Parts: sequence; structure tokens; C-alpha cells
Amino acid sequence: MLYASTADGARPPAPDTSQQQPVTELIPINSLVASDSPRTAGESAAHAEMLAEVQTPLPPIVVHRPTMRIVDGMHRVQAAVLRGEDYVRVQFVDGTADDAFVLAVRLNAEHGMPLSRRDRVAAAERIIGSHGQWSDRRIAEVTGLSPVTISALRKRTTADTDQVKVRTGRDGRSRPVNSEVGRRRAVQVIAARPDASLREIAQEAGIAPATARDVRQRIREGKDPVPAKLRNAAQAGGEAGGRRGREKVVAETAGRGARVESVVVAGPDQFASLRKDPSLRFSESGRALLQLLAANGIDDARWRWMMSGVPAHRYADIARAARICGEHWLNFAEQLERGSGMRARRAV
Repeated sequence: MLYASTADGARPPAPDTSQQQPVTELIPINSLVASDSPRTAGESAAHAEMLAEVQTPLPPIVVHRPTMRIVDGMHRVQAAVLRGEDYVRVQFVDGTADDAFVLAVRLNAEHGMPLSRRDRVAAAERIIGSHGQWSDRRIAEVTGLSPVTISALRKRTTADTDQVKVRTGRDGRSRPVNSEVGRRRAVQVIAARPDASLREIAQEAGIAPATARDVRQRIREGKDPVPAKLRNAAQAGGEAGGRRGREKVVAETAGRGARVESVVVAGPDQFASLRKDPSLRFSESGRALLQLLAANGIDDARWRWMMSGVPAHRYADIARAARICGEHWLNFAEQLERGSGMRARRAV
């Protein structure tokens, strides 16, 4: 866990952030260590030059005090050097080097020059290695990838024996990866303490109160506290993991320069053909899909026109939103390709 540092390095009491601004210090540039940057291709000289021409003061950079390594702000430091400045304003954080890298990814995703897809995939792989106990959604939130992509990357980069049984979500709570374990533990708690509240059962078993309620209700009805689909989760999960391990993760292959398979560019003629297909036109879901495809199938000139309407201070926000939409389309395409492949195998 990273936290802001005081000047003497001691951890301060939790501040009232609603009333206080982050403490900054003026530090010599030559005392800083180059960033452990999530940018695999390094910093952009053009972006640093652009920042050097900005007349208003730039935001303070973020530095990991134990190592004096720049967490966020390499372009701002380079801009200060181009201006001939010897000092830069710094906000210090403490914590581990791994936590500092996570913060660097988060901050670079929130503002400034957006991280490329290759950068975000590489960062996700590293965070999976250093924070394997985090949930897919929590890592996705940091990296700007989808939880489905994080899950696929985890399967490809983590051996089954190395995977943790409990993961920490975005709310900081730890939950079992397979809820069957938590349900079995809840049964033990209920047997030992029949009068325990749902909150107490949930807390001791590591499950949600709603799950604890379901377990108790199943026991009262004489049912197995673990539904059949969860009892088979371990076996099904292993089989599904094997399938996902064989699937192509487009984000990963593109980031590593590998050939991306089954990429189809949909042009106007192709959309016209799809719109004439009765099997698509005569269902509500099919019509909705055709509308989405038409909305996304615009030409380069119209994309440039839409970009001209985005104010500069919203570039990073719109870029993140576009990436999220792209993630959903990629996941949708992968599911269709898997379905097509299974149908082809059945036909043979």
C-alpha cells in the first residue's frame, strides 16, 4: 500500500483530504532516478518538447521516496531540463517498488499521454505477477483492460499451482476464487453458531452476506448448500482454463509484434450484405447489432471530424472510454470466432 510521505519519511496519520492539498517539495532534478516506466517504448521526445513550451506551471511529479525513482512525471522532468531548470516540484509516496509501479500505471492511465495497448498488456502481466491476489476487475481498473482480458492473461502467465485461492477486490475485501470453499466454511460457522447473524457468517467465511443468506436458506430446505454448478466449478474451471490457454489474446500478440489472426476490416459493402440478411434483420438483438456495427463502421475522415470536437483536456478520458469499447468488441469477436471454430469442428 502506497501512502504520501512526510518530509522526514515517517508515516503520518490519515489526513483529511477534503481540507488539505498534497504536500509538495522542491527537489534537485539530479537527485532523481529514472522511472521504472510502464511505457515499453520509453518516453516521447515530442511530448516533452510540447510540455516545455507550456507557459503555466506543470503539476508536481510523483516520486517513490525509498528509491527516489520517478513514479509519474518523466515527461515533465524532461520538459524542465529543456527549459534549463535545475529543480522540480515533487510529491513523495512510500511503499514497495511493486506498489509504486502499480501507481505509475494508474496515474499514466488517468492523465497525460495515454499508455498504448502494448504498454497496458505488459503492465497487466507484471501486476499479475506481483499482485496475484488482486481480482481481475481490480487489475483491469488499474490497467484500462477488460476483466476478461486480465483473466486470459492470468491463465497464460500463471501456473495452476501458483494461483491464489483468495483474491482481493476493488473494495479491498478478500473473497475465495471458488465460492464453493466459502460456502462450505459458512456451513461450519452455522453449525457451530446457529444464532450467528448473516454479517458474522459472511465475515468468518469470507463470502458476501447474500451468499450467507442463500447457504442458510438451503440448509433449512434440506438442500446442498453448494449449487450443482458450483460443485462442478473446479472441474469446469480446469477445462475452461485449458481452452482459454489455447485461445489467442489479441492484446498480447499485438503488443509483442506477433501476427494477429482473424482480423476483418468491415467495409460498406460488407455492412450492406449484413443488413440484407433476414436472420439478422428479423430479430431484435440482430437489429441492435447491425445498428452498432453501422455506428462503428465510419470512415477515417469522420473519425478525424469527431476527434476535432474533443477538447484537449478530455483527450485522456475519451481515449479510456474508446479503449473500453474496443475491449468489448474484441471480446465479442473472440467469442464469435470460438463459436465458428466449434461449429466447423462439428461439421468435420
